[in-house]
Amino acid sequence: MSTTGEAADPRRELGLALRRWAGGGRDVGVVRVLDRHGFGSVESGQMLAAADGEVCGLLYRGALDDTARPLAAEAAAGTAAVREAQVAEPSALAAGLACAGGATLVGHPLAAELAGALGDALEASRPAALLSTEDGGAAVVLTGADLSETRGDLGDPAVTAAAVDAARALLRRGATATERVDAAGTGVLVDLWVPVPAMLVVGEGALGAALHAQAGLLGWSARTVTTLDDARAAVAAFTDADVLVLLDHDPAFDLILVEGLAHGRGFLGALGSRRTQAARRERLLAAGLTEEQLARIHGPVGLDLGARTPAETAVSIVAQVIALRAGRSASALTASGGRIGG
Repeated sequence: MSTTGEAADPRRELGLALRRWAGGGRDVGVVRVLDRHGFGSVESGQMLAAADGEVCGLLYRGALDDTARPLAAEAAAGTAAVREAQVAEPSALAAGLACAGGATLVGHPLAAELAGALGDALEASRPAALLSTEDGGAAVVLTGADLSETRGDLGDPAVTAAAVDAARALLRRGATATERVDAAGTGVLVDLWVPVPAMLVVGEGALGAALHAQAGLLGWSARTVTTLDDARAAVAAFTDADVLVLLDHDPAFDLILVEGLAHGRGFLGALGSRRTQAARRERLLAAGLTEEQLARIHGPVGLDLGARTPAETAVSIVAQVIALRAGRSASALTASGGRIGG
């Protein structure tokens, strides 16, 4: 049995526009978020792009349009610039944001070759990254499953190499990100786009249905399989962003954990009581796995939220995935000194 649920990814529309403009040989102007404060929780990897008077993409639900759109037009004309934008509470709330805020935006040109490569990856839902110096003076586009394909440079080989390494390290988190990094002494803005996760639920029941519901709310796809062959085939195709939740306690399904660890991609979670986990652990050790490998299996899967119902358990599982993808500890916000909302 299999069930699927998917939400449209707005990045594909942006990718199509970039491809179309680049196909006509046109350079593109892009506007990205260099820094921000306020606004509440907002998605990373937001970008506005423009060419020949057309605009595609959105920054913070359009709340920054008064600054971002003119900046995009300047960038499309070949000018790189950094601008400050402030959004008052009424305007922020009207746009659907949680509160007022401010942002530092960088607008810069993107050569047709780079725009086309980025557009291809976004439209096909493949990993991609756009790196630029903080002033927008130089840019690099990375694409491919491991961001192995590189186009452009940042003006200095050492800076380019350090920035590319930083982007590939971010990719290992398995989550879309916008971050400023120090690359050999130069500030670089990295926008990384990772495909929306696909959750594989192995086994049936009320928790499986609750996991599908949670995945739908998050815009993830979800699929349930019940046979070992189907599960093995799905895990073999995992990317770093994908998620396994093993519900079935049959020892035969240990094999998908072994194979998942062997290729090292994705989140591997297994449901079960302490006794079930202990028995599985002994079987996996007997199969030749090391303690270090076993530590990469999240079992019992989920955070300690005191969940009692299938729906609450599903929340605890997806919360653990989100925290790990973001590199967070999953502690209470009151105990965190970092930025709230990513």
